[in-house]
Amino acid sequence: MRFNWVTQYRLGLAFVAVVLFMSIGKLPGMMLTGSAEKVENHQDQQKTEPQQLTIILERIYLDGEISEEVVHDSYWSIENFWAKYDQWQLVEMDATTMVFRKQMDDISPLLKANGYFGITEDGVLTIFNGRPDRSRIIQSFFQIDVKKLESRKQEELIHGIPIKTKDRYVEVLETFKPYSKQE
Repeated sequence: MRFNWVTQYRLGLAFVAVVLFMSIGKLPGMMLTGSAEKVENHQDQQKTEPQQLTIILERIYLDGEISEEVVHDSYWSIENFWAKYDQWQLVEMDATTMVFRKQMDDISPLLKANGYFGITEDGVLTIFNGRPDRSRIIQSFFQIDVKKLESRKQEELIHGIPIKTKDRYVEVLETFKPYSKQE
């Protein structure tokens, strides 16, 4: 199996982190002190019980939304554990919890389900959770010169333009960018 240098670097850092945590006795289930009998019993226990960790997976979407998923994971070998999360960036870790982060090349599930582009009273292109007339603002972009907009485009923004895909998100931003006010 061939690894690129980034993967090798990550695995090397992971190995160093595990060794450091083992050496200070903070990795769950690791014993560094005690009698030979305790170590022997612990080794028997390791063969029959996997290690337990709480994993927090943070996904950061193009629209700025961040989702968190909490997973209670168990593993038999540290190599399998790191392979499972090799597409994620480790951002925080303690004795029982690890936090991983990933940049998503997509819009958030919230936008796909209920996101609408619209315009605020002061002319700012904005994404709303629901239709613009009665919903909360999720994200604001730039002020639009409403006088330059065609009446059809104004009406679309007033009623809300649904966002169901990343392509639609990008398309709407590009459509209205030329109408932004230069300050």
